[in-house]
Amino acid sequence: MGGPLSGVRIVELGGIGPVPYASMLLADAGADVLRITRAHAPEGLGTVGSGLLLRSRSSIGVDLKRPGGAALVLDLVAGADALVEGFRPGVAESMGLGPEPCLARNERLVYGRMTGWGQEGPMARKAGHDINYIAVAGALWPIGRAGERPVPPLNLIGDFGGGGLVLAFGILAALSESARSGRGQVVDSAMLDGAASLLTMLYSHRALGVWEDRRGVNVLDTGAPFYEVYETADGGYMAVGAIEPQFYAALVGGLGLERSELPPQMERSHWEETKAKFAAVFATKTREEWTAIFAQLDACVTPVLSPAEAPGHEHVAQRETYLEIDGIVQPAPVPRFERTPSAAVAGSYLVGDAADGKLAEWGISNAVASALREDGALA
Repeated sequence: MGGPLSGVRIVELGGIGPVPYASMLLADAGADVLRITRAHAPEGLGTVGSGLLLRSRSSIGVDLKRPGGAALVLDLVAGADALVEGFRPGVAESMGLGPEPCLARNERLVYGRMTGWGQEGPMARKAGHDINYIAVAGALWPIGRAGERPVPPLNLIGDFGGGGLVLAFGILAALSESARSGRGQVVDSAMLDGAASLLTMLYSHRALGVWEDRRGVNVLDTGAPFYEVYETADGGYMAVGAIEPQFYAALVGGLGLERSELPPQMERSHWEETKAKFAAVFATKTREEWTAIFAQLDACVTPVLSPAEAPGHEHVAQRETYLEIDGIVQPAPVPRFERTPSAAVAGSYLVGDAADGKLAEWGISNAVASALREDGALA
């Protein structure tokens, strides 16, 4: 049995970052996703494109500047449940593939749009990347240590958390409504908005007066000694998240310290003093030694593993959080479904790898496909 989205058809207008990630999530869960990419542009592991994010689906190379190319996409849209695109505002419309012509061909279609700044506003048409979107959203400023500049958290918050995940959620929510109403709609997903949404708890803490608008002085931003990363004797690191009193007590005990020799846990004026004591103790043993000690305690203390190390961790390996496809280690599909499990398959690493049989499944005859190839509209 396929994943829970088995039978759902989605047209993906090729892009990089959040759109391929959203499409990968949907395809891993069983959706039949057909990726439309530029007719003569290389893709896959050998490019600076989306690489492993292209897994679990096929692609066709289409020249969207040719009338036959745009017409082909509209024919595919006629039999699709959803379409996803990640162009700047107005680009899809300029190719004749905006929401209006697509919904005219298929009134049930869910039209998912992914942008950085949103479809409107003074910055809507400006270029940007993850770092820019999260900076304006307020998500970059709090990340970093006291007295230091903000640290970009890779491109996890804008591209993938606030971008791809939110877009996939929006597509699924709209598909659920479309199944009831018989009508499609546009899903406007912006990385700016998604990054802001991820800050909801921080804004809650601000409203309660327990968050200071200073970097590196709060509980979750390395201000607290019990929520910090400490270096070990061998140059490794241990992650400490002992917020609750019982976990803090276990942390102190694991370090061989006595509560009586430390200030109260929540006295902020003594946090730097306590942090220095913790750092001195962590520096006396290796990462492996501390890992063995805290494996016996419920203290919320774990080793900091590199991406190369993580798949080999005992718990990670047993849970099969990572998998291997064609000799390449990569994250497994998420989330997990009991009755209709997801399944990742090798990615679409060559433009136009979808055979005519695949196009035929989408209602495109071999004769039409051949004519489009002769015209140069189809790779």
